[in-house]
Amino acid sequence: MNKTDQSSHGFEEQLLTDLTAHVARRADLISTARPAERRARFLRGWRLAGAFGLAVTLTAGALAVQTMRVGDKPPPTASAAEIFRMAADAARQQPELTARPDQYVFTEHLTTMREPPDSGPYITGRVQRWESAGGVAHAQTRFRPEADPNGWSELRVDRMDDAANPGKKLDAFPPPAYHGDLPTDPDELLRHLRENPVDLQLSEGADEEAVYRSEHMPYTTARSMLDGYVPPRALAALYELLAREPGAVVISGDVVDAAGRHGVAIRVPGMIDGNTEILFDRDSHVYLGRRMSVVRNGKESLYASGALIRVAIVDRPGQLP
Repeated sequence: MNKTDQSSHGFEEQLLTDLTAHVARRADLISTARPAERRARFLRGWRLAGAFGLAVTLTAGALAVQTMRVGDKPPPTASAAEIFRMAADAARQQPELTARPDQYVFTEHLTTMREPPDSGPYITGRVQRWESAGGVAHAQTRFRPEADPNGWSELRVDRMDDAANPGKKLDAFPPPAYHGDLPTDPDELLRHLRENPVDLQLSEGADEEAVYRSEHMPYTTARSMLDGYVPPRALAALYELLAREPGAVVISGDVVDAAGRHGVAIRVPGMIDGNTEILFDRDSHVYLGRRMSVVRNGKESLYASGALIRVAIVDRPGQLP
């Protein structure tokens, strides 16, 4: 059994301003909740659990990007391309995990989001997910509120949504979560991703040709792999490739992920009515996770933040590393 943990710097500084009140009171909310509220909480939890695994379906084409201040500290001096290249150097130093097609990629995230996206309280939970390494089975997920260590739900099979028929689930298995066959040269990787784009499950009426022929599509596909498992040399090539994407910018100020780890955020183009940012550890440049914001009436607010806590290869859903 193999695993790798993401780096952590503790909780010595304040979390994002608009999450602070939620974090301070969430334990009280859990302890005073009535049993009848448990089902509603888990329904929200499943939406939280899927927010990042399915985030790629929200992207299509390129949008103009803008900077958003997240703190009062000076902005990072490195460019987005430089940070991606430092992330590539960090990736080369990671141990390599191996997986058979019948095994599973296990990931654990600490995730915070709110519903609706631009208002209301935040929900924080821990999500454990088992995805088929070889793409030969449906993913399975469980969730618990972060303040309730004994509140794990039962495992649930996650089938992909049918964009053309809301409410219907697809029978098709998702793509492999173990990306062991990726080229390790950035130019070869670019060609590979152009020929093998991620399926965005676009809604009916979308201009599929425009989306899939967009110059940003290979980068969208590359980013979709970050929450699975990519071996070190291929991961380094992936970051080297992302360093070339037009429109990626570094967010100014200090950035804190959902687990309280301090990092640097790179905003990437492509999300409709909002923005997506990739977070790296400020010192080691190891991948931390991502966060999403929405724009309503010209105002931007944080929608969801997901911190990747650990990744491992296991034999079956429900098995822990």
